[in-house]
Amino acid sequence: MKHEWRKHEKEIYLPKNGPEIVTIPEFKYFTIVGEGDPNNDIFPEYINVLYSLSYGVKMSYKKGIEPKGYFDYTVYPLEGIWDINEEAKNNFSGTVNKDDFVFKLMIRQPDFVTSDFFYDILTLTKAKKPHKLLDCVRLETIKEGACVQMLHLGSYDNEPESFKIMEDFAAKHGVKRLSKKHREIYLTDARKTAPEKLKTVLRFRIDSIPH
Repeated sequence: MKHEWRKHEKEIYLPKNGPEIVTIPEFKYFTIVGEGDPNNDIFPEYINVLYSLSYGVKMSYKKGIEPKGYFDYTVYPLEGIWDINEEAKNNFSGTVNKDDFVFKLMIRQPDFVTSDFFYDILTLTKAKKPHKLLDCVRLETIKEGACVQMLHLGSYDNEPESFKIMEDFAAKHGVKRLSKKHREIYLTDARKTAPEKLKTVLRFRIDSIPH
């Protein structure tokens, strides 16, 4: 049976339009780091190389190179961890310049993706769809742990409103946000979706789970 993250992992990827506390376990991801305004021309290239590799994994069975334990699945959504650079932190004035962003974009991978298989897919992708950014992609295991998350509806520029709701929720439940670094999970394609209809999971780590 095909694994559909929208059906089987709703608590992680399809939260309600309101804050909640969750515990996110350890997962594997293809990741790539960058900096600067996401509206720059190069930003989509980071996304393209992640999807090239991710679909290479999914379609590996057609080439007869699928790894042990392979199963059919829907490719996971694009995610990003966002922060600002150290200079911007040291001179923070209350507003953020998008040129100061630093980010780690990622797409989750099934557990059957090993380091050896990652390098096999990377080699094949370089041969079929060469791109200089492919050398910047890594296979990482990341555990978020205790977090507050909610579904944000609308423009990315309006996210501070949702973060304020989430921070108030955390304070009410006696937990603290660990840093201004946060994760976004993109449930809609910004290239094809009107800003007011965008759906994005927002998530930040907290110091503990309330008892």
